[in-house]
Amino acid sequence: MPDPRPFAFDPARWPQTLRWAVLLAGSVFLAALLGAVHLSAAFLLGPMAVAIALASSGGSVKLPRAAFVAAQGVVGVMIASKLPASILPEIVRDWPIFLVGTLSTVLGASALGWAMARSGSLPGTTAIWGSSPGAATVMTLMSDDFGADMRLVAVMQYTRVACCAIAATAVVRLFGVAQPGSVAAMSAQPDAGAMIEVAKSLALGIGMAFLGLKLKIPGGGLLLPLAGGLIFGALGFVEITLPQTVLALSYAIVGWGIGMRFSREVLRHTARLLPLIVGSILALIALCAGFAMALVHFAGIEPVTAYLATSPGGADSVAIIAAGTQVDVPFVMAMQIARFLLVLIAGPALARALSRRQLRAR
Repeated sequence: MPDPRPFAFDPARWPQTLRWAVLLAGSVFLAALLGAVHLSAAFLLGPMAVAIALASSGGSVKLPRAAFVAAQGVVGVMIASKLPASILPEIVRDWPIFLVGTLSTVLGASALGWAMARSGSLPGTTAIWGSSPGAATVMTLMSDDFGADMRLVAVMQYTRVACCAIAATAVVRLFGVAQPGSVAAMSAQPDAGAMIEVAKSLALGIGMAFLGLKLKIPGGGLLLPLAGGLIFGALGFVEITLPQTVLALSYAIVGWGIGMRFSREVLRHTARLLPLIVGSILALIALCAGFAMALVHFAGIEPVTAYLATSPGGADSVAIIAAGTQVDVPFVMAMQIARFLLVLIAGPALARALSRRQLRAR
């Protein structure tokens, strides 16, 4: 007997073509909506939310692994392009401030993550990876290779990014340091030289990603392209150039890959944990605000500059906020990138050490 409700919302009964159509249309709509309110990582969060909704309703689609690996490679070289060599002199000149500022934030976040892990609310090292203060996409993608639940790590990381972006915007408006009318303009006229650099950037990112997969390096699909982008960019072999459409598609694929891992049971578990996750994020924001006050008192840093520099949100969202304010943007970005590099280098080892200590404490 035919189904009397052929168009009922039951993604489990939809054909794959309809699921893909809903996934694509929903992703475009939600990404545009989040982008309109200037939410960081809208092209990742929108598609991820739609994928979670479909997967948890039984309407998951099969995403080719090769597409997910290639997208990681593009994200890796994109991150490499955001780490210019001009940041290094800023860090070297004021290295004691950067050392104390980055270490205090990372250790404070790690302590909160370890405390959550001790509570037993989250499995394995998930709380530790999810509490990492920065490099949200990197930590989410790498966490799966180190035994954490990537789905819960993604929820923790991107909830933190959103909360920190809202808090930073509020601080800027409260202190009245906004710089209206300051809009960065960029010419996007394609030429033959630019297209060659795009091709080289994609070949480098995707090639290194698959090499990392073949060598079975934990997180290699992201880390090897990032390292390759830094090395080949510094040597002048490639000027990393990625069109916005390519970046948007890559973020969407990463979002789909994460979102499709969710199930109804995982979503229910996440909803129960949301108060704990939000509470830990607010505690981290308050802790970092305390570190910012210390920078103001002991180093004479301007208050909003200090707050943005120590904000545990994503470096990209902080960059957008800082660019439109009357603050020391080089100092803010140097502190953010120094912490990003510290998290990237020490994050996996710190997560393993804390998880071993957690197991011994039980």
